[in-house]
Amino acid sequence: MDNQLFDYSPIVDRAPIHWPGGARVAFYLAVNVEHYRVDRPSTSIFADTRELSPDPLNYGWRDYGPRVGIWRLIDTLDRLGVRASVMLNSDVAARYPRIIEAGRQRDWVWAAHGRNNSTLQADMPREEERAYLTDVVGTIERATGRRPLGWLGPALTETYHTPELLAELGLRYVLDWANDDQPYRLNVPGMLSVPYSIEINDVQMFVGKALSGPEFVRVVTDQLDQLYAESAGSGRVMSLVLHPFVINQPFRHRYLEQALEYIVRHPGVWLTTSDEIADHYTRSTAP
Repeated sequence: MDNQLFDYSPIVDRAPIHWPGGARVAFYLAVNVEHYRVDRPSTSIFADTRELSPDPLNYGWRDYGPRVGIWRLIDTLDRLGVRASVMLNSDVAARYPRIIEAGRQRDWVWAAHGRNNSTLQADMPREEERAYLTDVVGTIERATGRRPLGWLGPALTETYHTPELLAELGLRYVLDWANDDQPYRLNVPGMLSVPYSIEINDVQMFVGKALSGPEFVRVVTDQLDQLYAESAGSGRVMSLVLHPFVINQPFRHRYLEQALEYIVRHPGVWLTTSDEIADHYTRSTAP
């Protein structure tokens, strides 16, 4: 089957993108705030126990995020003046309301991220998916006071109908198709793809590749420097994808601070959110 969702578009052939204030790189911090079921295998640090129910080793590792890690992250974001774009499981609303409260106080952006991160979305029948998406989006809107405009599937999963169904619900962009350094329009009226990195992502770097803290800093700064060098004629997007149960472990946190300080101080960087990137692209570029 050929992909019908978007067309091939080489970046060298596109009209220039211009970010506000003459910025060259639009940067947003994607913070995944998730709930994991205790009775299902999920993202794991130790594979030998992941099929057990319960699995205290891996569940406890993940549960460090909402209990401790997110609060360490919030302190740093407050100090640096960085606003989070939160990839939010709707189950978080009932289970970790203190996080929702903290985010509302800080005017975080909320992108819908499925019900939880133990339930993947692929192969869901169309009407079942419509009901599922309606519930997820409505739950997040009621909890946060803001209807989400963006979508990230759990483990970046979608069906062939997901963008169309999201458009029916008033959403404007998806983050699942990590194939570009710029936003682009999907072949679904009113829907964009906004860049989201699967490599500048703490799970991939620390759990998948076992990088050290200093190596993480080097990767993040190299990413920004390369995008900045390429953006003289047309703007680029950089996302930094974080999971508080990974990056905000005490021995890693200082390296996140170093990376963010580099980004915040870098000239020509628009510190923004995924919502603002989608809005600016929609308003400033031709269909």
